[in-house]
Amino acid sequence: MKAIAESRLNFGRKTPFLSIRLIQYHAAPLKVKTIQPRVMYPRLCKLCFALQSTRRILSSSSAKNQKEGYALRQLNFNQHLIGWWSEVKEDFWSDIKPELLKLVKILMEQTMLWKREDLVEVAWNRKAPEERTDSCNGFYSRSWDTNLGVIEDLRVPRTRQISITQQVLEPFAANQSAIHEALKGLFLAGVSTRRVGEVVKPFLGHTVSASFVSELTKTLDPHVRAFHQRPLEDRYLYLFFDGIVLKGTDALGATKRVILVAYGIRSDGHKELIDFVTDRSESQAAWEKLVQDLYRRGLLGHATQLIITDGGAGLHAALDIVYPRIKRQRCWAHKLRNLANKLRRNIQAACLAEAKGIYHATTKRQAVKRFHRWAARWRRKAPKAVACLEADLEQLLNFLDCPREHHSKIRTTNAIERIFREVRRRTRPMSCFTNDASIDRILYGLFSYFNARWQRKKLFAPAQAPKHEGLLAA
Repeated sequence: MKAIAESRLNFGRKTPFLSIRLIQYHAAPLKVKTIQPRVMYPRLCKLCFALQSTRRILSSSSAKNQKEGYALRQLNFNQHLIGWWSEVKEDFWSDIKPELLKLVKILMEQTMLWKREDLVEVAWNRKAPEERTDSCNGFYSRSWDTNLGVIEDLRVPRTRQISITQQVLEPFAANQSAIHEALKGLFLAGVSTRRVGEVVKPFLGHTVSASFVSELTKTLDPHVRAFHQRPLEDRYLYLFFDGIVLKGTDALGATKRVILVAYGIRSDGHKELIDFVTDRSESQAAWEKLVQDLYRRGLLGHATQLIITDGGAGLHAALDIVYPRIKRQRCWAHKLRNLANKLRRNIQAACLAEAKGIYHATTKRQAVKRFHRWAARWRRKAPKAVACLEADLEQLLNFLDCPREHHSKIRTTNAIERIFREVRRRTRPMSCFTNDASIDRILYGLFSYFNARWQRKKLFAPAQAPKHEGLLAA
């Protein structure tokens, strides 16, 4: 089947017209469709008039300036021409775009009809052969974005076996990818699927539905899988592990979803969100699933000096299996919150203020002396709080064996907590996630954004990073 688009533009004194002929050749008799949008002629006349007026202005200005002894190159086009000419072009294209959209719509619909006839191997109103690969299945309507604007109520033919929509519409979608990326960026930036359409309406001239935005975000799934499966380099000096709880749904209704996160500081001074996994709890099995996956993908821990945790029993049990020889640092922020729960309100502020002085020590020996002084003062008033801190003192002070420049970065898991605050802000418009895949898309978008931003700034210079040799605990 061959399709020929023949255009003819004739300017006559009495019968000017613009005709576009779409001619289709089949084994059946020739079918000719003629489109005569006469409304386009006044617009073309307006353009010709503008060209003639411009020529007159230039000629008169040139003659006047030559009489006065000025060269033609000294004409001030900004004042005499450019502003007026831009208005003429803007008016012309605003008038002609609707007519061009109509022509593009007819062209697209006819092209899709021809494509369907090729697939089903039979022309319209012709008897079908005994054997064919497919058959017609009616039409459906949809909108489609083009460089000229949005085509509404595009009549798309369907077949029963093969989808022809993308085969035909892709060449007409020059600006679709940029628009889709902008929509996904708005969604990942915190705009809910229902509000995305309201935000883009002033720019696109139309709204997009929440279901369309949701379907569009599903195109992130291949990138999410690639993020979870990428190989890892064994160059992390410090590893941080923590979790956050989000709301999700399953067959029984609303339920909790725990996001387990791994964060690291590399030997070159950059920080990175390494990976995450969604589970129902912070159990040993859940943490082991994440830690084993990191190990399998290349994070062997040979360069790792310290692992910073919140002290969860499930996480420590998993680390005992995968990274048993790497020292661990308990998070001071979590420990101080635990102490606050064991103190009376009237002594809470004073006791915690003195406890904070322990981790401000510059050496481990100095920190131990401060602990003994603090314990001697508060043991009788708050024995449970003193016992709580004393039980984990060794793991609370491991960060002091690292370079002093790194102390404030590695004594807590606050780095992950700051990311969690952004996750909560982003997910607040959503009352509940429908499935784990939707959680993965949001977190992948946030993690990718932070990782790209962190590449421009280092926590410390590579020369200040500790050497890899001898970093593993005995």
